[in-house]
Amino acid sequence: MRKGRRSPRLGVAGLWHLGSVISAAWSGKGFRVTGFDPDPGTVRALSRGEPPVFEPGLKEALSRSLGRKTLDFTSDVADLSGCDFVFLAFDTPVLDDDRSDLAPLENAVASLGRVLKDGSIVIVSSQTPAGTCARFRKELKSLNPALDCAYSPENLRLGEALSNYLRPGRIILGAAEESTRRKVQKLFSAIPAEVVPMGLASAEMVKHGINAFLAGSVAFANELADLCENIGADVRDVVAGMKSDPRIGERAYLSPGIGFSGGTLGRDLRVLDGISGNGGAGSLFGKALESNGRRKAAIVAKIESLSPGGVRGRRIGVLGLTYKPGTSTLRRSLPAEIVRLLAERGALITVFDPKADLGEWTGGAAPERARSAEDVVRGSEIVLLLTEWPEFLALPWKKLAGSGRTVFDAKGFLAPLGLGDLGYRYHRIGNGEKRHA
Repeated sequence: MRKGRRSPRLGVAGLWHLGSVISAAWSGKGFRVTGFDPDPGTVRALSRGEPPVFEPGLKEALSRSLGRKTLDFTSDVADLSGCDFVFLAFDTPVLDDDRSDLAPLENAVASLGRVLKDGSIVIVSSQTPAGTCARFRKELKSLNPALDCAYSPENLRLGEALSNYLRPGRIILGAAEESTRRKVQKLFSAIPAEVVPMGLASAEMVKHGINAFLAGSVAFANELADLCENIGADVRDVVAGMKSDPRIGERAYLSPGIGFSGGTLGRDLRVLDGISGNGGAGSLFGKALESNGRRKAAIVAKIESLSPGGVRGRRIGVLGLTYKPGTSTLRRSLPAEIVRLLAERGALITVFDPKADLGEWTGGAAPERARSAEDVVRGSEIVLLLTEWPEFLALPWKKLAGSGRTVFDAKGFLAPLGLGDLGYRYHRIGNGEKRHA
């Protein structure tokens, strides 16, 4: 920002993971930011520098901005009235059927339309089904014709969110009017990234397309892993060979495991499948969603096959509950769902996760939490790895080997450790060579 020139005042509506990250990122760049959330408890915690969910570096970034007076929080939407830009940043809730609950966003748009000053622009960063932003824009203009709406979808990965936001590589920007696009693009010039401009609906479809492509890749890798088990191949070797083809590449999203969770990828598949209607044009999206939906039961069946007589009464130690490392949330976590299924079958479950918030546990009693990952391994007949936290690689596996303990590695994460050579009965996803040896 140039000295002597007033920088835009920014607002953020919605303060869970996405909104907290956006607030910290822009205030850290020196912009004056006011974060709004209708929940007073969330606002009080953030005002103390306590984010609602664990994210590396987020607490520190919030505390710095609060100390510099570039950031404040409120539960009164009227406090955003003087903002030039407001990011709509609610983490869009995902229902059990992978559909979006837009109520928090709709309520916020209605409130913002009544309080924002003329010329303000609402930048929707929350995930929305295609067509939603056009509807939000229409509502804003019905309340105040001098307001407008743009869409710039978030591209955050839990555990890397701040760096993702500040160094995104490219920024998708959807707008209906050229003047709005220019204003938002000028704001985004503070972030070193190429801005890719387009219309509102196209920007929404970009987000759907990216996530659907990634989700399809996950489902493809899992189906491939099952085939490898059936014919005596090793999916790790197969994936390595596929990635050696430059048309696929090393960064391809081909990681066999338990399936995608968290709700984000499934939501976009559901949207595209819904847009296709009954014409069959989008049947691929629905098939990918169905494949992923079967995955947790398939994983449980694989675990049961390792235990003669099933898992009832067996001591199963679980390493990892969050849907990916680097976060504390259990929202829509497949590891948590797999643990519930095992518990329903009578398994005696003990878990360890370095960050999981068991206060978010739903669907019956929360599992017993061990004091350490070592205690999980030491006290279990079957060790089940569900989340690839780096610290699990550093466990003293040789010392803990014991009497032929079984390890089921649902991510193939521990493969480099050679646990089979240490005395474990080691099984991992997609390794058919061992089965057919």
